[in-house]
Amino acid sequence: MNGASREALASARERLDALTDNTSVDAAKLAEELAAVTTLLDREVSLRRALTDPAQSGEAKADLVRRLVGGQLGGESLDLVSGMVRSRWSRSRDLVDAIEELAASADLIAAQRAGALDDVEDEVFRFGRIVSSSAELRAALTAKAAHQGARAAQAELLRSLLGGRAHPVTERLVIRLVTQPRGRSLEAGLEALSKLAADRRSRVVAVVTSAVPLSDQQKQRLGGALARIYGRAVHLNLDVDPSVLGGVTVRIGDEVINGSIADRLDEAARRMAG
Repeated sequence: MNGASREALASARERLDALTDNTSVDAAKLAEELAAVTTLLDREVSLRRALTDPAQSGEAKADLVRRLVGGQLGGESLDLVSGMVRSRWSRSRDLVDAIEELAASADLIAAQRAGALDDVEDEVFRFGRIVSSSAELRAALTAKAAHQGARAAQAELLRSLLGGRAHPVTERLVIRLVTQPRGRSLEAGLEALSKLAADRRSRVVAVVTSAVPLSDQQKQRLGGALARIYGRAVHLNLDVDPSVLGGVTVRIGDEVINGSIADRLDEAARRMAG
């Protein structure tokens, strides 16, 4: 997003944080309702265009939301969506993307309240690794669902894989991503969820691939070096790949650091720090 949409999304994030600071607000219910609005606007092109029409006043657009979905949303969800349509958006799709992000963030807030945000973040990462290692599973989850029954079958497959093995928030996030991909690849969607989870704690996510599992000392050393480079705590998503040949690869966004675990990590940290 850029321009007006970026500003509108920043304001919406602030409103969500302010709203969920009140622990009496049911964050999981908020997520469910925002996800339903996402599905509606993704399907109804003319409606989302009407709600982002710069020729219409913000209050007129908020009134349209109240008339159409006011009876189906709780007060918090209605206030959030009404505030968002009052803002200016560069593209109508940006509004839908923003509501979808807020739905995922609300679910992550529910996990954070339960002390399970670390678990959800790790489970999303591990699920991505499982999918990438199974062409058959990936094909089943990314097959274009031409009708509601096909989406329901995908959701049921995910429940059989994740039910009882992953946190309910992880299950909800992954099911929504798979059944409502909205043009994204599964990998891109999982990466976006991982980043959102990290942002809840203002952390950087590092995907660390090593030939053998890292010891606790190596993990602490790596985390400390990366924290010095990036100026804030770094969450490590750990993966093992014997082809790394005794070394370690660290990927943060588009940036990759290569080096042996024992001898070159500190050197990489000094080099990147300038």
